[in-house]
Amino acid sequence: MPSPTTPAAAALPDITTEADIQKLVDTFYDKVNQDELLGPVFNQIAQVHWAKHLPTMYDFWSSVLFGTMRYKGRPFPKHLPLPIEGEHFRRWLQLFYATVQENFAGPKAEEAKAKALNIASMFEYKMKTANSPLSIL
Repeated sequence: MPSPTTPAAAALPDITTEADIQKLVDTFYDKVNQDELLGPVFNQIAQVHWAKHLPTMYDFWSSVLFGTMRYKGRPFPKHLPLPIEGEHFRRWLQLFYATVQENFAGPKAEEAKAKALNIASMFEYKMKTANSPLSIL
């Protein structure tokens, strides 16, 4: 049985600081880079420049979770040309949820998971309609 001082027994912190955002983003993208489905999309197809991308993601998630408004970009257009479908969004969410659950607990951690679901759902919907427009006529 774990002692009260082991990480398994200790309560996880909530996401409350910029350092927490950085830990979330770094840990998540470490998983993405090692993932058989997502890694090639990020590294071979999109050819993400990680040294530039990670600070952008810190700003993005700081804006989403803390309202800092540091992120000034438009994330969707960059994703539109990528060959990603439902399975990619599901895997992205699985990795994001796992990262949050392994490192954080609390209202802001739950908010992060909810925001990620909203982002993935909206991106998937927009990509489907952009690549195969609905025809109602």
